[in-house]
Amino acid sequence: MELTERSDDETWRRVLDFWFPEGRSLGVDADTHKGHWFWRMRGGAHDEVIRRFTDLTAEAAAGHFGPWTTDPKGRLALIILLDQFSRSVWAGSARAFAQDQMALALTMEGLSNGHYVALPTPWFKVVHCLPLGHCEGPDHLERLDLLIGLREEIAAEAPVQLRPIYRSLVKQARDVKQVIEAFGRHPHRNHLLGRRSTSAEQAYLKSGNFPHFRAFDG
Repeated sequence: MELTERSDDETWRRVLDFWFPEGRSLGVDADTHKGHWFWRMRGGAHDEVIRRFTDLTAEAAAGHFGPWTTDPKGRLALIILLDQFSRSVWAGSARAFAQDQMALALTMEGLSNGHYVALPTPWFKVVHCLPLGHCEGPDHLERLDLLIGLREEIAAEAPVQLRPIYRSLVKQARDVKQVIEAFGRHPHRNHLLGRRSTSAEQAYLKSGNFPHFRAFDG
């Protein structure tokens, strides 16, 4: 992963302030926090991401923010650009997923160098680890086992009023694992990536019962 020497703390802080309107307050109300998750993960932020962060996302995809990775929160902001904002900026095209390997590399490095454990909130940690489930590859099931374990830890350590939210994310990771066990990939991407769906995948796609739509259902 080629990353040039460019750093701007104010810029990556702007990414985090936007993506986490609840900030770092562990006393956040559960309903408010669940609303923030729906906004993040169900498309509520889509138009604003495109309006405010298209250029920044393109620069991140081009590898311009290497120095951000010296700070745990800077690394997280870069993961957000590559794993989350890419899906809005390039929605409807294969490019939406083209940054997944870069995001995964940042996640894995953050897990090994202490950056993940240094993150101050469960919502920061969940987003740091999203590429484990999103990035397709031969080690996908192994990564999903890792993701399930990390989410179990997050749920156990979350403030009491937020634990049901984070337990639902454990279930969602297990549901994703079932999809990858069955198909070896995310079938809902097949059309955009020019892949032919198997008959089993066609049945799954027709059902519309995708794990990323079932998050927070308990």
